[in-house]
Amino acid sequence: MSTERTGLRERKKQLTYQAVSEAAIAMFLERGFDKVSVAEVAAAAGISKPTLFRYFPAKEDLVLHRFADHEDEAARVVSGRPDGVPPLDALRRYFLAGLDRRDPVTGLCDDPQVLAFHRLLYGTPSLVARLYAYQGRSETALARALDPGTAVAARLAAGQIIAVLRILAEENWRRMDAGESAGQVHGDAVSAAGLAFVQLGNGLLMPRSG
Repeated sequence: MSTERTGLRERKKQLTYQAVSEAAIAMFLERGFDKVSVAEVAAAAGISKPTLFRYFPAKEDLVLHRFADHEDEAARVVSGRPDGVPPLDALRRYFLAGLDRRDPVTGLCDDPQVLAFHRLLYGTPSLVARLYAYQGRSETALARALDPGTAVAARLAAGQIIAVLRILAEENWRRMDAGESAGQVHGDAVSAAGLAFVQLGNGLLMPRSG
């Protein structure tokens, strides 16, 4: 099979992922996650239920598909950092830049559609539980980026870093959900991130390769 045909096939697959996920999320936002069946989502997307499950192994993945591209984000930042820049410095700069651009992954985004999505996510226990599986894969990817041998020190560091990023995002989201604007929270979010990375730097046993 030619490279061009393979690329076209992958693009078509990604478009299907996106279309089915967006259709499902719209239904979940309107009626609630637990009140919409997988069969209804499949029908709305114009595909069979077995086909849907080939794309999304679990109903929760229809929502969390939006996080799929972010699973190895921290790992990519570490792997792609300039020479001489420590991993934590690269991650800190990246997170702060995310705050500045109101990246939804940082929790500091008051766009109504993003807020509605986060309410769906954090208000549905099964989605929160499934999210932890995604974060587990993020930890694994980051540990490998820190140390290809995935030594214990790298695994411990990756677990703490991913946990800190999650807590920072959840705190920002909590304030967004309470009605504060991203502009009002930005200063505190930057300060909290600075404190968090100082604590990480003081308390982590980073692998020597980092």
